[in-house]
Amino acid sequence: MANLASNFIGIKSPNPFWLASAPPTDKEVNVRRAFEAGWGGVVWKTLGSEGPPVVNVNGPRYGAIWGADRRLLGLNNIELITDRPLEVNLREIKSVKRDYPDRALIISLMVPCDEDSWKDILSRIEDTGADGVELNFGCPHGMAERGMGSAVGQVPEYIEMVTRWVKKHSRMPCIVKLTPNITDVRKPAEAAKRGGADAVSLINTINSITSVDLDDFAPEPTIDGKGTHGGYCGPAVKPIALNMVAEIARNPVTAGLPISGIGGVTTWRDAAEFMALGAGNVQVCTAAMTYGFKVVQEMISGLSDYMDRKGFTSTADLVGRAVPNVTDWQFLNLNYVTKAHIDQDACIKCGRCYIACEDTSHQAIEMGPGRTFTVKDEECVACNLCVNVCPVENCITMVEMPKGKVDPRTGVPVGDYANWTMHPNNPSSQAAE
Repeated sequence: MANLASNFIGIKSPNPFWLASAPPTDKEVNVRRAFEAGWGGVVWKTLGSEGPPVVNVNGPRYGAIWGADRRLLGLNNIELITDRPLEVNLREIKSVKRDYPDRALIISLMVPCDEDSWKDILSRIEDTGADGVELNFGCPHGMAERGMGSAVGQVPEYIEMVTRWVKKHSRMPCIVKLTPNITDVRKPAEAAKRGGADAVSLINTINSITSVDLDDFAPEPTIDGKGTHGGYCGPAVKPIALNMVAEIARNPVTAGLPISGIGGVTTWRDAAEFMALGAGNVQVCTAAMTYGFKVVQEMISGLSDYMDRKGFTSTADLVGRAVPNVTDWQFLNLNYVTKAHIDQDACIKCGRCYIACEDTSHQAIEMGPGRTFTVKDEECVACNLCVNVCPVENCITMVEMPKGKVDPRTGVPVGDYANWTMHPNNPSSQAAE
């Protein structure tokens, strides 16, 4: 069987699934339950220095986006860092790490942007036994207005400066958590590397307003008639997170910098995709908040089965395998041609492919007697829209056409393309039969 044991920047855990710094990791009882459920590691909810007290709202803290079946697609979170006393958190961290020495336990930190504040809090966490620190340069709400969180993460010079302080005043491995609320995520990653960071984690939450109450005319969640922007997370942010992870992994300046992938990881497949794009492990929050801590058991078994099927013996065999295949648009092969094919046996005759193509694409699908739908190869540009709107999985597929030539004046296939109707690659051809 595949070995899921993880060694991320020297931090060992029985599997690559960590809980991200968030409400589920705010106190000892939660973290113990998480470890009992099987999580390989936990990033403790962000601790702050003992300055002005952190006071969270006592009203709703989450806005939500749902799919048509009310499946939770995204959460908008307005909760701040921990509002529990620093000494209580440190005592609980020490207790948990003592009882679970084989699990990764990372402390997330956010303090004012001066060296003494960082030096002080680092000295206070040294004897907890924690495996490392994660610098929270990502939160876009509440703390950012105080000059912390994403207010630091949006300025590469600040990232480099604070990271240097942390490496100067601490023996612990340092992970820098990056904000997605920036134009080019490569710049803060480069700054973290210059500052001596052992790894980066991303993405933190996306600045957002998920909805507006059209009776009270206030953003949701609404607190006494008012609302505010918050941090967006969940399955809906996964495409953004995957792209940013890949950008760092394939950037020559940051290539080789370890990455902890965050952003919408809900299943083992999501985790495998992050790892294929360069993440050494993954952090999860919304999935645990939606389905409970035991969701990790499906992730563990699913990833293990997948790795067995692929012949991977360790997670290192998976990490980064897709990075060489991520390229820029101008390097794509414009001579690669596919055409849509509709499986008539699987088709339920709903017509969604037809109307989508007819109204908004290339008029490449025609409707025949009995509501049969077929593709007009000469009009199909292989945009894939029909595949994406079809409610039946694998009813419409894209089939690669044989190599040949296209008349540049008309765009009409010639050579091998001209014989496409009889080519073995064509599922509708007599030759294929």
